Amino acid sequence: QVQLVESGGGSVHTGGSLRLSCAVSGYTYRSYCMGWFRQAPGKEREGVAAIDSEGSTRYADSVKGRFTISKDNAKNTLYLQMNSLNAEDTAMYYCAADISWCGYSWWRRERYNYWGQGTQVTVSS
Repeated sequence: QVQLVESGGGSVHTGGSLRLSCAVSGYTYRSYCMGWFRQAPGKEREGVAAIDSEGSTRYADSVKGRFTISKDNAKNTLYLQMNSLNAEDTAMYYCAADISWCGYSWWRRERYNYWGQGTQVTVSS
């Protein structure tokens, strides 16, 4: 059974940094797209970044240059380094897994087969 468990969320001030982690277990597919999504109160869940089994990365325009997605295959862990955080980054962050390549539809949440339970990120001034 595939399980995704996020951690690393918290409260920071504007301009601060956080690193989110997503521990993956039970995933045996050779190809995959791993993504980070976020959902703020009253808003739809949106794609933040994704990385596939070849190491190709994708980012939402709103986080380019500030967030970095990476993975440690030895630890079966996905990361999201978030720098220069601002209030608009406040949301629940989720990691997700899909068994196919990311491609240009990486941001579509409906394509992802597995989801974690989320970790809260709050940015205040």
